[in-house]
Amino acid sequence: MCVARLLVRNKRGRGYLVNPGRSPVGRAVRYLILAGIILIMLPIILLSLYRLPFIHPISTLMMKDIVTFSGYDRRWVPLDQISPSLVNSVMMSEDARFCFHNGVDWDALNSVVSDTIDGEQTRGASTIPMQTAKNLFLWTSRSFIRKGLEVPLAVLTDLILPKQRLLEIYLNIAEWGPGIYGIEAAAQYHFKTSAAKLSPRQAAYLAVTLPNPIVRNPARPGRGMQTLARVNERRARGAGAYVGCVN
Repeated sequence: MCVARLLVRNKRGRGYLVNPGRSPVGRAVRYLILAGIILIMLPIILLSLYRLPFIHPISTLMMKDIVTFSGYDRRWVPLDQISPSLVNSVMMSEDARFCFHNGVDWDALNSVVSDTIDGEQTRGASTIPMQTAKNLFLWTSRSFIRKGLEVPLAVLTDLILPKQRLLEIYLNIAEWGPGIYGIEAAAQYHFKTSAAKLSPRQAAYLAVTLPNPIVRNPARPGRGMQTLARVNERRARGAGAYVGCVN
């Protein structure tokens, strides 16, 4: 078998042949390639497992709480045991085009990029698949590196997971307050009821909490939150075909 070798010269100009696979640089390159393959394959393997209904994924924030012994409250609940008002409210608040894109709303994302380049104030363009991918695999602090990883992961998440399963996972790992994850824990904590029995107004308050769950409290909404909730409630009632892929 022929093995490729590299000619390496020392300070005196003398050269000698080395096997790049056995040199420190060669080993480093091989390890980097192997690490890259693992990083690419790991989300594919995990998302394939997450298709199974009896597997209940946890988020990276939940992992952090476990590692730091902070503790958290999360009670998994199937999608068909969540109030339709809550499903509609979250979709219309977080990602009204959820049923029509493949993980990324490219029009909204292009607008954000253009506004950023022009130095204008930007609005959010994260879709539910993007937020799900972030919650499952990435960190929470904002950065271009995270966003760059989030986009392909969102496409992959939407490709592997059916829409209903993807939304079910999102609603069960989303943060609704410090140490409060998933809609069942949120409904119990904030309104002393189950996710199945949430009223349209309660659902609207929970939906508009998601962009900033540490600051916003759905049980004690200020005037701004009340206004947002009323708008969201109207949009949720008229959602129609916008939520057709999960009903």
